[in-house]
Amino acid sequence: MYNEKIVRWRNEPSVTRIDRPTKLARARRLGYKAKQGIVMARVKVGRGARKIPKPSGGRKPRRSGRFFTLNKSNQQVAEEKANAKYKNMEVLNSYWVGEDGKYQWYEVILVDTDHPAIKKDKNLRWITSPKQRGRASRGLTSSGKKSRGLRH
Repeated sequence: MYNEKIVRWRNEPSVTRIDRPTKLARARRLGYKAKQGIVMARVKVGRGARKIPKPSGGRKPRRSGRFFTLNKSNQQVAEEKANAKYKNMEVLNSYWVGEDGKYQWYEVILVDTDHPAIKKDKNLRWITSPKQRGRASRGLTSSGKKSRGLRH
């Protein structure tokens, strides 16, 4: 069952909107509600070290390293990808759903900050504030805070 899902997901685009969370209990713990204004997206992120182009021209041998690691987690990269695709929405949270040798998948909870149902909800109203714009790219989500050493 799990392997069949992974095979199916591998052929999907990087960011795919989904109707309902794969792990409902986990999503609800992180703030998901089945209501208008909340969208779920499954994001595919490549695993392994990142690669920079091979330099042309003379270099000292010590400058010839081509692989480097990002200073943020793959989960953070997934949240940023989802935020780039859905520009009118804000990332609430995300969680891991699967991986294989080449990719990792995360499900990202996105909130439409202009939707009336979100503005009325007293538990989600805080995300409509202008201060919350660009949460994913500024490291203000849960995984972003963790990578910055603000959460254990």
